[in-house]
Amino acid sequence: MVNQIDEAQFLADLQQARETAIQTSMVEPRAIDASYDRSAHVIVVRLNNGAVFSFPPDIAQGLSHASHEDLAAVEITPSGTGLHWEKLDADFTVSGLLSGRFGTRAWMAKLQERWQSQQAS
Repeated sequence: MVNQIDEAQFLADLQQARETAIQTSMVEPRAIDASYDRSAHVIVVRLNNGAVFSFPPDIAQGLSHASHEDLAAVEITPSGTGLHWEKLDADFTVSGLLSGRFGTRAWMAKLQERWQSQQAS
């Protein structure tokens, strides 16, 4: 049996979804600007809350061997929740980057190994 809702319930659910989206957008960090700083060799991201963070592309899966021109072609997703590099087929969420996730679990494990071997040297 198909569950049907009436128009009033649909409109109430739609209003609740809109309110939730507004609340989320006020709390969740969103990118409002992203660029590649060639001299510092970092991706710089400016957030809607005024914060700015950066990361070296060498630690990000899909960006580590990219050209300066390709790194500069960073785009912000329409919602502001992600960064995208079309030519590199690379995507990252802002929340993931802020949490220190720069790729898959396997990629992150390799980064950890590399970092530990550098610390031991």
